[in-house]
Amino acid sequence: MNSPTGGGSERVGIGDTAGHMQDDGGESGKVTLGQLSGHALIQSYLRNLSAQPGVYRMLDAEGRVLYVGKARNLKARVSNYARPSGHSARIARMIHATHSMMFLTTRTETEALLLEQNLIKQLKPYFNVLLRDDKSFPNILVSKEHGFPQIKKHRGAKKEKGNYYGPFASAGAVNRTLNQLQKVFLLRNCSDAMFQSRTRPCLLYQIKRCSAPCVGYVDEAAYGALVSDAERFLQGKSTQVQATLAAEMAAASDAMEFERAAALRDRIKALTQVQSVQGINPRGVAEADVVALHMEGGQACVQVFFIRANQSWGNRDFYPKTGAGAEAPEVLEAFLGQFYEGKEPPRLILLSHPIEDADLMTELLSDRAGRKVEIAVPQRGEKAELVENAARNARESLGRKMSESAAQSKLLDGLAEAFDLDGPPRRIEVYDNSHIMGTNAVGGMVVAGPEGFVKSQYRKFNIKGTELTPGDDFGMMKEVLTRRFQRLLKEDPDRETEAWPDLLLIDGGAGQVSAVQEIMEELGVEDIAMIGVAKGVDRDAGKEEFHRPGKPPFALPHNAPVLYFVQRLRDEAHRWAIGAHRAKRAKAVGATPLDEVPGVGAARKRALLQHFGSAKAVARAGLEDLKAVDGISAAMAQTVYDFFHAKE
Repeated sequence: MNSPTGGGSERVGIGDTAGHMQDDGGESGKVTLGQLSGHALIQSYLRNLSAQPGVYRMLDAEGRVLYVGKARNLKARVSNYARPSGHSARIARMIHATHSMMFLTTRTETEALLLEQNLIKQLKPYFNVLLRDDKSFPNILVSKEHGFPQIKKHRGAKKEKGNYYGPFASAGAVNRTLNQLQKVFLLRNCSDAMFQSRTRPCLLYQIKRCSAPCVGYVDEAAYGALVSDAERFLQGKSTQVQATLAAEMAAASDAMEFERAAALRDRIKALTQVQSVQGINPRGVAEADVVALHMEGGQACVQVFFIRANQSWGNRDFYPKTGAGAEAPEVLEAFLGQFYEGKEPPRLILLSHPIEDADLMTELLSDRAGRKVEIAVPQRGEKAELVENAARNARESLGRKMSESAAQSKLLDGLAEAFDLDGPPRRIEVYDNSHIMGTNAVGGMVVAGPEGFVKSQYRKFNIKGTELTPGDDFGMMKEVLTRRFQRLLKEDPDRETEAWPDLLLIDGGAGQVSAVQEIMEELGVEDIAMIGVAKGVDRDAGKEEFHRPGKPPFALPHNAPVLYFVQRLRDEAHRWAIGAHRAKRAKAVGATPLDEVPGVGAARKRALLQHFGSAKAVARAGLEDLKAVDGISAAMAQTVYDFFHAKE
């Protein structure tokens, strides 16, 4: 997202005149006013601040950003911090830690809100509310690139031609809906390549989940009618679809086409079952996101329910960082700004709490959507019931998470005691390798901490070493750890972030631990605890031996909770590494020489393979034959021809 233009950074100090310059977000805009800090420092800025809208940053003694805030009136907002009393504990701590400030004016209040969200995402200040889960949501795509449209799950940029329906809260919610659509509308979900290669119907036709257009059991017009019905269903017009099907069934019966009438009857029955499952869906809310917040014990849970076409398309819970104790309006406003970055907001957003600047947020989201977006806090009726249901789910989700966190905390305490660590680890990194006789080798790293597995921090490492002996696990582990910690040393040499681990768990015994210790000593990182987890004599779970540098191996009691915890960590690393290896192997199996031809992407590769049948046939094709392929220009045909005939 681009920053607004027309703003300027004000570097203001005692005796300075407010000036404007381009803010690069770095240290150049920071001004330290002698030995002043806290209220006195903030007070010294006021006389030179303007009443324009803008964004301010509060920095600590080392120049780290503590907080980013927006203001309709910079001078008025900053003057609130200059008061010596009347602040919450959180704001008081923030003011006390402030040793300098930075300001940037904007043309409008909405630009200030947009810039604030950009800076929070970039800088991740300690006292700001941060949304840590920014994954995209899946949609259903009715593809229109083929005469017989395919219906499938889609995630990511909407580049493919077709109609998109969503978002759905999860892949599970999409799969359930696709399953319903297959039962009722008999649409294909196979790829175009699979469609072209079929000579007889697949199993989905046999179990009445597809109309088998691939072998001509339904013509293009009839299949198009099925697609139209499915899209009307996704638009919430299921009653119309049912009425149409009933009329068609009656007409088929009157014409004594009993087989067709029976097929329509089965579709109506499937649709009725779908509608009965969806009986809890709202009738008066066609399109909305229901966003409810629950806070307890300094933690927050935001529950989002997605309603589209009068249907509930699932829900997702989020646990934003509360900025050391922000109040509900600030948490919810920050969540909305960060959640809808890169996601299209619906026409209506129902909230459990009012937010501070609802008008600005409404304007910002409307700009992003290109149409009007309404934000409301309903007090009665069906909309209030929807919010109450979401709030109850948020409360229950947070309760479960807090309970799990307490159990996790006990396990980390037990881990520290069992392995004689300095304290409970905040970040555990677990490493494993996966390969078959050295081929498609991949290293995997999983991360765990007080909140359990941190999947956003998982990493895969494609083993690149050309001098490694196939199957050299020591060499692979050396490459993975060298790359991991060289990058850490480059990006955060002073260890100011939470990216540095407290404990390394290695899948292996004394040899692996010794190799890892040698690597870490070469890198100058010798203060991170490491433990090797080796299978016991019989290689049975529960008989693991643990190895530490310079100490004899030992085992834990077979029923110790810490042993189960370590087993879970090791098994998760093993699962992650195997998954990465299988994905790499599958990609290698599906690779063709066409992947290396400059300018040939997925669409052109598909066109060439469909036309010639194989990559080998493409390689043997003449220039004129290549030019005859749909979507392949004369210049591209020449490129493909030259690639395969370079030696000639």
